[in-house]
Amino acid sequence: MYDIGLTHVALTAANLEASIAFYAKYARMQVVCRRPRTIWLCDRTRPFVMVCLEVPRVEHALRPLAHLGVGCQDREEVARLCDLARSEGCLIEAPVDLGPPIGYRGFMRDPDGHTLEVSFGQEIGLSVAEAP
Repeated sequence: MYDIGLTHVALTAANLEASIAFYAKYARMQVVCRRPRTIWLCDRTRPFVMVCLEVPRVEHALRPLAHLGVGCQDREEVARLCDLARSEGCLIEAPVDLGPPIGYRGFMRDPDGHTLEVSFGQEIGLSVAEAP
């Protein structure tokens, strides 16, 4: 059986171990495949991975408004992760409630400058279910 549909997003990373640590901490992701200079990270909620390709220097980071988005179980988890990011010097934007369909969200920067959004209350599942 072959995969169909959207299966991954690929980002460059200067230090794979730093990326692994960041995404494990902030997005509950783990390595599901490792090859020379390449890792696949997944949160195991669906068959979708983030591919990190090791390069000497990241030239073009994914930055707001371009970002990766991760849904959290509640507002407290968003606040906790943003407080942690603030203490580690990688918070870009503190959590704010933008109401439906965006919800409560904050932004942080990974070790290569890519932006990660953590959120609660986004209505992506509802939007997909109600789409014609």
